[in-house]
Amino acid sequence: MMRFACICALVLSAGAVHAQSVKLAAHEITVLLSGNTAVGEWDGTRYRQYFDPDGSTIYAQEGTRSARGQWRVEGDEYQSIWPNDTEWEGWFVMEYAGDWYWVSKTTPPTPFKIVVGEQLITE
Repeated sequence: MMRFACICALVLSAGAVHAQSVKLAAHEITVLLSGNTAVGEWDGTRYRQYFDPDGSTIYAQEGTRSARGQWRVEGDEYQSIWPNDTEWEGWFVMEYAGDWYWVSKTTPPTPFKIVVGEQLITE
C-alpha cells in the first residue's frame, strides 16, 4: 500500500512539473501566430484575429466591423498597432497545460486557441 502511495505521489508531482507556464520566445510566437487565427474572448466578447505572415492582422468581433492593423514580434512580445493608435502595444504569449494565453502587466491572463489558416468566419 505504501508503495502505491509513493507511485501516486511521483505521478502527481511529475504532472505538476509538466503543467508549468512557459513564456514563448520570439521565434515561437512567430511560428504560432504567423498564418493562423487566434480565437478567444476579450472583455466578454468573442473575437477572431488573423495574423498574416506579411505583418498585417485582421481583428473581428461578433456584431462589429473588423479592424485591420499591423503585428510584429519584438523581444519576447507579440505587438500590434491599429488605426488611430500612436504606439505599438505588446503582450507576452504564454503556454500552460496545452493552452495559450495573452499576458500583460495591465490585463489578467486571457486564454485563446489557435486555428490553422485564415478563419475569421465561423461556420
